[in-house]
Amino acid sequence: MTAPPPFPLHAQRFASLDIIRGVAVLGILLLNIVGFAMPGAAYENPRAYGGWHGADLLAWGVNFVLFDGKMRGLFSFLFGASLLLVTERAEASGRDPGRVHYTRMGWLLAFGLAHLWLVWDGDILAHYALVGMIAYPLRRLPTERLVILGLLLALAATAMFALIPLQVWTLEHAAPGLAATPVHARQFQSFADTFGTPSAQAITRELARYRSGYADILQARFVENATMPVTMLFFYGPETLAYMLLGMASLRSGFLTGAWQRQRYRRWLRRSWGVAVPAYCILAAWLIATGFGLLPVTLAGLTLTAPFRLLMIVGWICLLQLLLKPGRGIALRLAAVGRMAFTNYLASSLICTTLFYGYGLGWFGHLSRWQLYPVVFAVWALILLWSKPWLLYFRFGPLEWVWRSLAHRSLQPMRRTAPA
Repeated sequence: MTAPPPFPLHAQRFASLDIIRGVAVLGILLLNIVGFAMPGAAYENPRAYGGWHGADLLAWGVNFVLFDGKMRGLFSFLFGASLLLVTERAEASGRDPGRVHYTRMGWLLAFGLAHLWLVWDGDILAHYALVGMIAYPLRRLPTERLVILGLLLALAATAMFALIPLQVWTLEHAAPGLAATPVHARQFQSFADTFGTPSAQAITRELARYRSGYADILQARFVENATMPVTMLFFYGPETLAYMLLGMASLRSGFLTGAWQRQRYRRWLRRSWGVAVPAYCILAAWLIATGFGLLPVTLAGLTLTAPFRLLMIVGWICLLQLLLKPGRGIALRLAAVGRMAFTNYLASSLICTTLFYGYGLGWFGHLSRWQLYPVVFAVWALILLWSKPWLLYFRFGPLEWVWRSLAHRSLQPMRRTAPA
């Protein structure tokens, strides 16, 4: 993964990056839909809510093996690659790359916090902005060192994730005297409400909250998520930074740009998924066999999957490079979705919160797990249908234009002089 590109990266626009970003934006909704539509514990544990048998179990299994964490990882790879492209283009045009980058990240943080507190508490933009600020000084590392540091950070992230099942195990094996204390009971129930089977009272509270009006939801969101970006930075930051650095290395090596020979992509796909897919299937079977107990969910879902997630992300990139040819068929629409990723990500949140929350149609908690996916496919259809026509007449997506104008401190040209 160390071959240099044939000419400066900043001088090119890579359609493959837009296509992969488009797939990632659409794929993220496969997981986020559970966060929009059900109590929070259902995201980690299908037994918590929404059904865990039959079609519901199948929907969980497919997402667990193929998509959960992998789409977010793809997006993190692309974020790192974009960071590198933007700063190199700034340098090539004589601008201060640090000022350009940190201005962009500052506004992205503002958008993320607004999204987190005003729209949906599953925001990832604020997290990317904070990690992007950390990643900037590392962009000049040689490709090999980016890979090594990325792998070390991924290993550190795995160790970080292991703290949760360790705490659960400690609580489950506490001495009888300690286990009888109110403090122990509260700690254990807190983990159960997040990763296990929540109490009936916790489910009732969450259903009532998200079926209520906007003011009640907003108040709860401010109370519970005031410091969430800092918490996420501590817990998920090492993994996200690892993926961003590996994204930079992947861009330089040609892996992300489609510059490798097809046989090489096939070889990496076989190697990565040949290990990771069976591992995920074994972990899924173990979770089902244990009835999605609290310790298995935290151990398998957080810790044991972490080493294989990176292999799955690599395999996804290889698969997309092999299947989707830039400028042809569905790849054109996916590329348009990717070029408008910021707009489409936030549009998905606005659409889904309107469908599921009490100030909209109030579907929260009313659909089983498998019934969420016709909603996902409908949102996908809207995004795929509108992104390409929009870019025929405009240079950027609506929010991309706002972000770009704020970062440049002036209104950027929006309309094309002629349809693309």
